[in-house]
Amino acid sequence: MTKQTVGVIGVGMMGHGIARNIQKKGWPLAYLDHPGNQPSDDLDADGAKRFDDASALAAACDVLILCVTGSPQIEALLLGPDSVTAALRPGTIVVDCSTGIPSATMKAAEAVKAVGCDFVDAAMTRTPKEAEEGRLNLLIGGDAATVEALTPLFEAFSENRFHAGGIGRGQTLKLLHNFVSLGSVTLIAEAAACAAENDIAPEVLVDCLRRGGGYGAGLDRTAPYILDGDVTPMRFSNSNARKDLTYYSQLVEETGTSRKVAEGVRGALDWLVETGHGDEMMPTACTTFRKKDT
Repeated sequence: MTKQTVGVIGVGMMGHGIARNIQKKGWPLAYLDHPGNQPSDDLDADGAKRFDDASALAAACDVLILCVTGSPQIEALLLGPDSVTAALRPGTIVVDCSTGIPSATMKAAEAVKAVGCDFVDAAMTRTPKEAEEGRLNLLIGGDAATVEALTPLFEAFSENRFHAGGIGRGQTLKLLHNFVSLGSVTLIAEAAACAAENDIAPEVLVDCLRRGGGYGAGLDRTAPYILDGDVTPMRFSNSNARKDLTYYSQLVEETGTSRKVAEGVRGALDWLVETGHGDEMMPTACTTFRKKDT
């Protein structure tokens, strides 16, 4: 695998860090020019090849990494009438780092395998900060030998890797993780709103939670907003959170397990989006939830 050409579709808040770290570690890099990208002058300056056409990019790569919004975008890229699948060279490995519905991921993988290529889902956790630092967590589904071959590349932009099983299991683990993670942030935001309405000082609330059962990564990422109005540690929008919880709801519906807690979290996120707060970062719900019509 070492030093094969790597293409990236989706050089956004997470994908830019992935692309930059791959490039820093010596892999030849190509990427798709897209309005949703973060500034990519640094990639260009270090020799990345910019493509205007996704199929042309796919044809030029040994490994194609997809880091887009979700299942509709993956389906458009790999299953739609303008899909890149036909342009893939036999033996190319497609790595889906997006968050998607596992059943949709498996359909996309079948299309990739049908043209003599391989597919791995490697959903991410952590934030854009860790992406830029090359310290993402990867939740991986795919053939063990393929995953092992990809490991040197994965090590270029991740700190921890969890091989959850076959194709789709990485996405499944990601949805489980995000249900817990985003659910925790939503819960803390609602508690912070109630605390403020009841004259509990924010520093007292945060200190109490930190020293008790309320402590965790959700608090670490929300506390800076509670204390100082800083959303930097949790640059994840309410709309994206609702999308992930919607995917989780579909997963548990297909699985047949309980989703009562998930319905509560999804309802809170629905309200945030439907009242015009979808583009705001999740910690701001600490303020938004103080509205009396919730």
